[in-house]
Amino acid sequence: MTDTSGMIERIITDVPSPRARLRGDAPATAEDIMRSAARKAAMLSGSLALPPGPIGMLTVLPDLFLIWKIQRQMVADLFGLYDRTAELTRTHMLYCLFRHAASLVLRDVAVRTGQRWVVTQMSVGVMRSTLGSLGMIVTQRAAGNAAGRWIPAIGAAAVASYAYWDTLQVAKTARKLLETPPASPG
Repeated sequence: MTDTSGMIERIITDVPSPRARLRGDAPATAEDIMRSAARKAAMLSGSLALPPGPIGMLTVLPDLFLIWKIQRQMVADLFGLYDRTAELTRTHMLYCLFRHAASLVLRDVAVRTGQRWVVTQMSVGVMRSTLGSLGMIVTQRAAGNAAGRWIPAIGAAAVASYAYWDTLQVAKTARKLLETPPASPG
């Protein structure tokens, strides 16, 4: 594994402490958390996409890092809201962040081994292999963000819209995981 993929693995699989706690109105609060994170991601990404040309190109990697940070916190908050923080692993985080973007890679693994196993038992080797496959998707996402840097106003709106949509997809994946009953000890 190269230094770059190791750094990406550490960045995207870090599990932050949740800010949300178990509440009786969890579904409504979850919706608020999702929409708030999506708006925050859109504003951030759209703002970073405003500088034109080469200067704008310098914002691509910070944009990705900061969006992943928002999304990781959102996933942690959703798990905290449902009092399932103890179940949230690096593998869950990877699954939530990239299931929709890397559907071919992760669906292939899921079809062969079963979703439950992927989320609860994925070995470090399999996770690194999957991260290697995701490298191309990350590159494509960065290239798409970079392309938007050349046409500032239109590009910023497009990048912001994508960040909003992408964050909602991460949230939907997390909520689907939370719909499954907690793993029983044993």
